[in-house]
Amino acid sequence: MLFLSGTPDVTPITNLILNWTHIGQALVGSVGALAFIFAFLWKITSVEAKSALEAKQWIQRIVVGTIGVEVAGALVTILTSSVPTSTH
Repeated sequence: MLFLSGTPDVTPITNLILNWTHIGQALVGSVGALAFIFAFLWKITSVEAKSALEAKQWIQRIVVGTIGVEVAGALVTILTSSVPTSTH
């Protein structure tokens, strides 16, 4: 069997995963920045203490979500770099 004789070239799949990961990070970063700005403005302009507390909680969620995306991106990079590539 000729197609099983060598190691498969996973470089195109690895590049595809990395490209989509970078696109996802950019999209989440842009939406996260916009959401952070709106939550911050909501916190500053809120009259009631309960509303300000809710805005603060949303800011915390946005920050944790952004950190999660960065950690996931680092994990994808580590996993895709651990896959052996073909040396053809």
